[in-house]
Amino acid sequence: MKITRIETTRLKSLPNLLWVEVHTDDGQIGLGETFRGSEAVEAYIHSLSAGMLLGKDPLQIERHSKAMLRGYLGFNGSGVETRAASALDIALWDIFGQAVNQPLYQLLGGLAHDSMRAYNTCAGGNFNTGGEQRRIVSKGDTQVTGRYDDQVAFVECPDELAQSLIEEGFSAMKIWPFDSFALQTGGQYISSVDIKKGLEPFEKIRKAVGDRIEVMCEFHSLWNTTTALAIARELKDYNIFWSEDPIKMDSVGALADYRRHAGIPVCGSETLATRSAFRDLLAADAVDYVMLDLSWCGGISEAKKIATMAEAYQKPIAPHDCTGPVVLMASLHLGLSSPNAIFQEVVRAYLAGFYQELVTTLPNVQNGFLLPPTGSGLGTQLNPALKQKADAVVRVSAL
Repeated sequence: MKITRIETTRLKSLPNLLWVEVHTDDGQIGLGETFRGSEAVEAYIHSLSAGMLLGKDPLQIERHSKAMLRGYLGFNGSGVETRAASALDIALWDIFGQAVNQPLYQLLGGLAHDSMRAYNTCAGGNFNTGGEQRRIVSKGDTQVTGRYDDQVAFVECPDELAQSLIEEGFSAMKIWPFDSFALQTGGQYISSVDIKKGLEPFEKIRKAVGDRIEVMCEFHSLWNTTTALAIARELKDYNIFWSEDPIKMDSVGALADYRRHAGIPVCGSETLATRSAFRDLLAADAVDYVMLDLSWCGGISEAKKIATMAEAYQKPIAPHDCTGPVVLMASLHLGLSSPNAIFQEVVRAYLAGFYQELVTTLPNVQNGFLLPPTGSGLGTQLNPALKQKADAVVRVSAL
């Protein structure tokens, strides 16, 4: 078997997403995906990555992973080189699964969990991606159509939002009400008045549903350590499950200091790439939960190493997805096969909306848990209709 063709697809209406399909001479097509800077990643794949893979055996995944991830440049970050390598690695694993007619979780060691607990990231339908977005309606309204706008809801009606998630079977949710205040000051300062405003959604959630749902707080690395700690001192009274990326993830010492003083468990970080970055966080005891994004950290090959390393430090993992459906499927396979996986992030607005237009199969969510995918490889394919869209950009490199 050898790789004969590498094809990329992106939509101008979803400018952050890029899909890559790796074709083999025996008819297999592996699917991968990455997110952000899609045009730059597309250019890198066709100018450099394709030359590294065309004519090669797609099943020599570890060899290809090393070649793509450990090059002269880009090996120590989550830039274009790593995002290209991540998407291609996912596609190669998809080919492997199809070649042996097994789901990816089986190739990664088999099921360590019969299902994977999900938490809902409270984003709206166009968060990070573009596209239409509609409001979530209040509890009891039977005219629910279109996409959820959970991001507006967690500010305007967080109590109703929490109740609606519980009714769908979710036992955890993630919100980020402090971000707007960080944008006002560059993350250097927050007033006591604004801290109280940021705490209001947590207070309303706890009053409405008590501890029936876990609540995570996302900070998007917007704050300096001093200010992040000022927020944490007040936030910890609300039984927060984790504080995610409270500061920029480029200072292990600062993050370790935050963890020691915050009184809230720390989760980090979807923004990091390759095992070396996570090794440093774990060695410094700077995190309680390890979050990784398979389309940014190096693909399935690197993610499996990171998950195993986290397990050695007795830290749980929770794969990230606020990006695309292919990464969600790949992350689910990783989580199901990793003993220390405790959550898979989902965005119900995406699952109920535009994700359905992009791929042939999405994860089966039942009562807040994701079931193992069926079929070989990833268990999903790119929707053939995407390439026929007026705003589709398709590029091909071939032997």
